[in-house]
Amino acid sequence: MKKAFKLEDLDCANCAAKMERSIAKIDGVQSVNVSFIAQKMTIEADDGRFEEIMDQVVKACKKVEPDCKILR
Repeated sequence: MKKAFKLEDLDCANCAAKMERSIAKIDGVQSVNVSFIAQKMTIEADDGRFEEIMDQVVKACKKVEPDCKILR
């Protein structure tokens, strides 16, 4: 399943790159793209575990950028 999410309060391109690398390591994630310019994240992950994976994605994002919100 592939979904796009709007990001809020992503402060810099370096943080976006760190988030992307961190999310890519999560089991079940096939691809991820975090765009600082568009303030958007596109993620492709296992259909059956998508919500579980998204919970891990939120935690990974909070470690890099505590103020950033993923709007679902």
